[in-house]
Amino acid sequence: MLYRKMPRIEEKLSILGFGAMRLPVNADGSVDDKTVDVMMHKAIEGGINYVDTAWPYHGGKGEDAVGRALRGGLRDKVMLVTKMPVWIINSQADMERTLDEQLKKLQTDHIDIYLLHSMTDPRWRSMQKLDALAFLERARAAGKIRYIGFSFHDGVKLFREMVDAYDWDMCQIQYNLLDRNFQAGTEGLRYAASKGIGMTIMEPLKGGILGMPVEGGLRDIAARSGYNAPNLADMSLRWVWNHPEVSVVLSGMSTPRQMEENLESADRGVANGMSDSDLKMVDDVRTHLQSRIRAACTGCSYCMPCPQAVDIPQCFRSLNDASLSGKWEALKANYLYLLGGTRELKGASHCVECGLCETKCPQHLPIRKLLKEVKEAFGV
Repeated sequence: MLYRKMPRIEEKLSILGFGAMRLPVNADGSVDDKTVDVMMHKAIEGGINYVDTAWPYHGGKGEDAVGRALRGGLRDKVMLVTKMPVWIINSQADMERTLDEQLKKLQTDHIDIYLLHSMTDPRWRSMQKLDALAFLERARAAGKIRYIGFSFHDGVKLFREMVDAYDWDMCQIQYNLLDRNFQAGTEGLRYAASKGIGMTIMEPLKGGILGMPVEGGLRDIAARSGYNAPNLADMSLRWVWNHPEVSVVLSGMSTPRQMEENLESADRGVANGMSDSDLKMVDDVRTHLQSRIRAACTGCSYCMPCPQAVDIPQCFRSLNDASLSGKWEALKANYLYLLGGTRELKGASHCVECGLCETKCPQHLPIRKLLKEVKEAFGV
């Protein structure tokens, strides 16, 4: 495992972080604790010392799952990161109660890095009005948190404003080879790093899109560049690590095999380490995917639950899979199987265009319009 140093954080951090938004689940949707335990042990044995979770993950059960997985002495081996769910906060008393509840869920007496979660302009204004930074300073003085940061889902202008507003220890942005100019983007990455703020990256594989198999048109691109991995994950992760401003890349690993592959990639995650041939392949892959992706959904599920039980992430995943692979009939059959009949979650045709989902989407997608495309493609 390779490690990098954030300017304001004492410990060296593994360049690969364990993102706990997409933990393995059982058939009923509950977290598969047994597999999570295996993965957590494998992660720490492989050198990962950065674990990231949040209040809303897995329907509010994600922090509990991470707390259970870190029992038995593992907690002291990692930098534990979680986030203030700012959308449910109306006072500093709410902040105090929420943080104390998170400490209980995580079975710890302190959180190493505590972030204001998923910041947008309205949420930042709300936190300013409530003087959240003063609360965070008090929580740090009380020993409940060690470092202060924020995660971000808005434009670069707001990002620069937030960077300049406080001496943050770190921040977390979405960044991948398709999202160079999205939200904070490359400009924000470089600006924050120039101010001495440590940078953690989320969605390096854009919700799995950049981990897709090398097949079809991608096979020719890979062959020209001598890339022989079975999927794009290795190249995509190394592209993010290639940026010296980046300290940690979070991967939402759902299986032990994904963890093994990502650990192998992390051994090659050297800053400025990609060759001209590697970078040419990145450009070719970007062009290929941009022409085929129909919905720029990362599968974060912040849009859920839908009042009409539409499984929005699965709808968009099916649409993208079909568009990227060209296997429309096969993917239609899979879509109908997953979202047809009397199943709890439904297909795109059940959308009544209430628009609630669009108010919660960190990617600011036109979800209602895209669901119409799904219905047109698959008929349900």
